[in-house]
Amino acid sequence: EHASDLKICLTSYFAELGGNAETALALPVDALHLDLVRAPEQLDALLPKLPADLVLSLGVIDGRNIWRANLPEVLKTVQKASEALGADRIIVAPSCSLLHCPIDLDMEDELDDELLGWMAFAKQKLSEISTLAKAINDGPDSVSRILDESSVWHATREASSRVHQPEVRVRLESIDESTMRRKSPYAVRSEKQRAKLGLPPLPTTTIGSYPQTAEIRKARSAYTRGKMERAEYDQFLRDRMAETIRFQEDIDLDVLVHGEYERNDMVEYFGERLEGFAFTRYGWVQSYGSRCVKPPVIYGDVSRPKPMTVDWISRAQQLTDRPVKGMLTGPVTITQWSFVRDDQPREQTAYQIALAIRDEVADLEAAGIGIIQIDEPAFREGLPLRREGWKKYLDWAVSAFLISSCVADDATQIHTHMCYSEFNEFIEPIAALDADVISIEASRSNMELLDAFVRYDYPNEIGPGVYDIHSPRVPSTEGMTNRLRKALEVLKPGQLWVNPDCGLKTRGWPEITDSLKNMVAAAKTLRSEL
Repeated sequence: EHASDLKICLTSYFAELGGNAETALALPVDALHLDLVRAPEQLDALLPKLPADLVLSLGVIDGRNIWRANLPEVLKTVQKASEALGADRIIVAPSCSLLHCPIDLDMEDELDDELLGWMAFAKQKLSEISTLAKAINDGPDSVSRILDESSVWHATREASSRVHQPEVRVRLESIDESTMRRKSPYAVRSEKQRAKLGLPPLPTTTIGSYPQTAEIRKARSAYTRGKMERAEYDQFLRDRMAETIRFQEDIDLDVLVHGEYERNDMVEYFGERLEGFAFTRYGWVQSYGSRCVKPPVIYGDVSRPKPMTVDWISRAQQLTDRPVKGMLTGPVTITQWSFVRDDQPREQTAYQIALAIRDEVADLEAAGIGIIQIDEPAFREGLPLRREGWKKYLDWAVSAFLISSCVADDATQIHTHMCYSEFNEFIEPIAALDADVISIEASRSNMELLDAFVRYDYPNEIGPGVYDIHSPRVPSTEGMTNRLRKALEVLKPGQLWVNPDCGLKTRGWPEITDSLKNMVAAAKTLRSEL
């Protein structure tokens, strides 16, 4: 029960009401909101069941993406509800909160007119909502110019050669089971990799990035604003990379990384080097807390014009006799952390990106890089709200990773990194990725996240993070040694890697220096006990 002058709208989004529909319809609320972008089919099912006094809020404008709506088509949905219920019992709305969208497309002054014509940010989406409401209240003729313009832009995008690349489609059609299978099973691969790499038991490494210091951010800003020449900027980055290689050798890490100083963001960096991506100036959206991100826009078929990382990784490898990991962002994470085109199934976009990453893996291997890490921190994040949708998502997410990685030779070691995930509910798909080494967060749970891998009898190698990089606290050698001992209670020594739980980009050099020295000492302590 609620006060008579208080109007309550029950809002659901990102999935259909499904089995909760009867409960929702029985609640003492004045209006019910449906996400008709993610689940348009639920409208027909619910219209006949609505109580006579319930208002229906129609989430017909996509609040999760930046594409302009095809207003004449959307209007048909609104008209259907209006004819069934009456205009006074419907609300036209976005599918969800507009905090997932950038604010105003009018601020973008570096995108061409065609791309701008295909997009709508929050301000423009409110105008679309207003147009639909006016079409219902005053008739479609009152907004005919806007509706016609919407149709034209939709047709332009549908026919654009910028969007559709026949050669990409041909490659997609050529994908088969052999594209998604390593040449040999892990047991065979691991022997070849051990012989080639010559690593000690409990090999030590880091996840990829090293501190993006104020000095590095200042240099990137100067280069971006034209205050620093390209040659000077590249030399500055190469110097930082060389220092990082020497640092890793000095503290006796076994597998090194180049530091990723040339990268602004783990998704944006790759998007800038792939066809089919565009970038906004002010397209910021909230990620979590006060953190904001500026996702790339995937508007067309994705392809890789040329190698993206080979030069940097090869230069790093030339500086040391120890193996340097090639560092790539995986297709699922690039898809999840971008504004993705809505004119084809999401998995098709992921497969296109996977083919581009596959080409990069092949080029890194040809350049002599023996370890390649394909990060997928957003793998679990993509799971649908409804469990019945998990299998379909996991099938294509696993396939996308396999497409990207399975070009590698047996002796090339493929790593992946998963960040913070609860693995118990989907350990089988993780195993199906068939990565030679997976690194995960385990320090916060004191190695409890390993339980899923133990129960599944996971056969490949695992790097359970031994310390939490999101804390400035320097972990002790003793503490990390104890965590490793706990891991060795359930894992074979040949399975276990020693690493932090995530990249070091946000940390400072003094704390990571002490932390990594302690980590290496912990690994050496355990080696002496084996």
